Amino acid sequence: MSESCSHLDQVNPDVTPSANGCEECLKIGSSWVHLRLCLTCGHVGCCDSSPNRHATKHFHATGHPIVRSFQPGENWAWCYADEVFLS
Repeated sequence: MSESCSHLDQVNPDVTPSANGCEECLKIGSSWVHLRLCLTCGHVGCCDSSPNRHATKHFHATGHPIVRSFQPGENWAWCYADEVFLS
């Protein structure tokens, strides 16, 4: 695991969430456990504890490396590429 993130330059400070729930789960009528917000484009996807793991699928499809928790009261981020938590 990396000790630092080398992708902070890809964070968009004005990112707007794409939905109030997991974009893909809402389209297919599926449920999710927790939500993640892509800090590059604003895509809202479900976490890896969810059946469809759309946040990770979004990273693999786009290369957008950093997500933050989209859960109320949580203030952390994760870089998929460097496998490191960010505060």
